[in-house]
Amino acid sequence: MTQTIVIDPVTRIEGHAKISIQLDEHGFVHDAQFHVTQVRGFEKFCEGRPFYEMPALMARICGICPVSHLVASSKACDAIMAVRIPPVAENLRRVMNLAQIMQSHALNAVHLAGPDLALGMDAPPEQRNLFTLAEKHPGLARDGIRLRSIGQKIIEILGGKRVHPGWIVPGGVATPLSAAQRDQILAMLPEALVMAQRLVDWFKGVMHDFEEEERVFGNFPTLFMGLVDDEGNLEHYDGDLKLIDFHGKTVLPALPVEKYGEYIGEAAGPWSYLKSPYYKPKGNPGGIYRVGPLARLNIAEACGTRWADQEHAVFEDMDDPLVSSSFHYHYARLIEILFSIERIGQLLEHPDILDKHVRAYASANARRGIGVSEAPRGTLIHDYEVGENGLIRSANLIIATGNNNLAMNQAVLQVAKRFVRGPDVADGMLNRVEAVIRAFDPCLSCSTHAVGQMPIEVSILDANGQSVRVVGRG
Repeated sequence: MTQTIVIDPVTRIEGHAKISIQLDEHGFVHDAQFHVTQVRGFEKFCEGRPFYEMPALMARICGICPVSHLVASSKACDAIMAVRIPPVAENLRRVMNLAQIMQSHALNAVHLAGPDLALGMDAPPEQRNLFTLAEKHPGLARDGIRLRSIGQKIIEILGGKRVHPGWIVPGGVATPLSAAQRDQILAMLPEALVMAQRLVDWFKGVMHDFEEEERVFGNFPTLFMGLVDDEGNLEHYDGDLKLIDFHGKTVLPALPVEKYGEYIGEAAGPWSYLKSPYYKPKGNPGGIYRVGPLARLNIAEACGTRWADQEHAVFEDMDDPLVSSSFHYHYARLIEILFSIERIGQLLEHPDILDKHVRAYASANARRGIGVSEAPRGTLIHDYEVGENGLIRSANLIIATGNNNLAMNQAVLQVAKRFVRGPDVADGMLNRVEAVIRAFDPCLSCSTHAVGQMPIEVSILDANGQSVRVVGRG
């Protein structure tokens, strides 16, 4: 008799989702899917708004990575205005975006994925949380919380508040940086760097305990996509899109971001509100690709900072020709935390960082603007069309997490096939199926929290849809 296992909700991710697993009559996994169960609708309700309102409006998409949306949206508006923003404004935008990457990666490393890695995939579910982590590994928890705090503090210093700052605007940024603000940020970086190095050392110490997870957690052939600079190095703000294949061969070496639509298509399925982008020349689903820290480090020739380059060399030596297991999103995130801290320091030491000319002004001079940046979870695209009056006629958003949708679905199936055996359901199986999603760190609807109100229920149904068994966690 066939069965369906439903994991609802997927825990320790940002937003709401569920997973369904179909078993055949022998108890083996036949299929599995990752369902995003919420709809946001920003593409539609921004229509008719003045283009210059878009960055602050789009930042409300996300409470964890609002800066990424500020950056991509403002870059799209820069293109509509047809202006070149002041160089200091670009560097200040970079600082804020890197601070957000640092705090978001720390959130995943310790708060979300940390309980799996520090306590074990088979630890009792009531213990797999930040509170037990803090009790058993206080130093690890303290470092993760402090790193996130520093990242958010940098955002607050620049933008006036930690969440949804309106400081990044069309044409640049709203206000210049003062010497006191610069010195305040620089004073926090040495502490942050030490903590980031400890997190890297901790992960390298425990990752060998997860050899089976490393082998099957989203480990399959895909393309990888991300931004690179003119030298092919790690880039989060500007540059061209680069795609490589599973063998490390370059598919697209330097695609101007305004041409993304020639190569990236979007599909939708009835099982999820999350779109599934794909590489057009290979079709859907053959054009599956991955984005985010794992992709960025696979694509990059180097990082460009001392400690991040040292770890990038170790990362590259882990596998040949590239690191294919999605389990190592975790390692890649920690390397990017190192990079973010080091790069913020470099940018703030620039001789012109206190320049007062931080914004260019203009009306709508073009009918279309495309802005691309690298969010913590991957490549983020904002594409706007405006009318003669500068009002938004249409908007297309390819969210970073959406780029990974096809890969997340395939990863869920891969992990379920390896670990799930019916009809009995072990909690460790449930956790591993969820954990592969946490490796991607999807951001579905950030800032959705309900303390004490996150139960999980797994229902096993027979072929007639009748409940055979319910496993609760709550």
